[in-house]
Amino acid sequence: MKVLKFFLAACIIISFVSCSSESELIDIVSDPVDGGGDNGNGDGVGDVTGVLNLPATPFNYANVQLPGYFLNNDLQREDNTPNNNPITDNGATLGRVLFYDKKMSANNTVSCASCHQQENGFSDPNVLSVGFEGGLTGRNSMGLSNARYYQNGRFFWDERANTLEDQVLMPIQDHVEMGMTLAELETKLATEDYYASLFTAAFGDADVTSNRISLALAQFVRSMVSYQSKYDAGLAQTNNPQANFPNFTQSENLGKNLFFSNRTRCSDCHDTNAFVGDQARNIGLDAVFTDLGVGGVTGNNNDTGEFKVASLRNIQLTAPYMHDGRFSSLGEVIDHYNNGIQNSQFLDNRLRQGNGVRRLNLSAQERQGLIDFLITLTDNTFTTDEKFSDPFIDED
Repeated sequence: MKVLKFFLAACIIISFVSCSSESELIDIVSDPVDGGGDNGNGDGVGDVTGVLNLPATPFNYANVQLPGYFLNNDLQREDNTPNNNPITDNGATLGRVLFYDKKMSANNTVSCASCHQQENGFSDPNVLSVGFEGGLTGRNSMGLSNARYYQNGRFFWDERANTLEDQVLMPIQDHVEMGMTLAELETKLATEDYYASLFTAAFGDADVTSNRISLALAQFVRSMVSYQSKYDAGLAQTNNPQANFPNFTQSENLGKNLFFSNRTRCSDCHDTNAFVGDQARNIGLDAVFTDLGVGGVTGNNNDTGEFKVASLRNIQLTAPYMHDGRFSSLGEVIDHYNNGIQNSQFLDNRLRQGNGVRRLNLSAQERQGLIDFLITLTDNTFTTDEKFSDPFIDED
């Protein structure tokens, strides 16, 4: 406790004498004394013992040992972590609690995790998600696996949020999803004893602000890096995605080789070992558009029908697929690219062939191979990892 009191006192002194911004203060407290101090289970924090199940020393979010192929230049260029909001153990811990806290909604019924469920790759198995008063969202909830890797840093299917820090506050203020104003949220969370400790550990004092909520939630989401799938085990053995993986079945290797081939060009749009897109694209879902996608945000006709290309990590778990959840299975997704692409003037050039559209002409064996390969991207360690799970005790 003496060490803890000294650490907290030092943080208070720093907050008074420094002219640094909050984002700089994160760096000051990112290397905490004694495991980050009191994080919700220690003495002098208020009555939180029966509320949160948090370890005495925070989980490791900031210094995860990723495999070398996650550290190459191609993937590092996709990392959208801003310099003023690096992942810290205490910041991500606070973000985890916020992510699962139903008090983030107006009537205490919905949390971020209600629409982004860990066992589903942090997506929603429903076509549309249910808001705090029973209303439905306008689009399917996108999975969050490896959201950290998307170079332009934009979020939502229509990329209307410029950064993850912007995105995490938008559902809170949405009239269907969570129904809160940021001022109401700040006042509400400040009355909860456990947040005083968590905000102090993350930011140096107990002030609850929407900016700090944004920073912490973004840290937690960016910490959701999936890298322990069957595919990863095979890549570790060969160090070559083009080689046949010894831990793969014949069908899985067939699908992998097709995925990376010039014939399908799947990897053109799902690039790097994070299997992420480089930008929003029109993939020929419709010839006539009821949802303009990015075009509805930018007003640029050339962006009509474009939607964000998310990571394929844990894609087996994130059905239904596409922005509107129109496909219920991976087989239906493969069928779309095989023979279902709809032509329009806005179709991505990678899906064109002459004046028409590309057809893959897959055999039944090849179709199954692609499905089997995509399933190898499932990371059961990630979807059961306690540090990403609900920390609340006996929550209804």
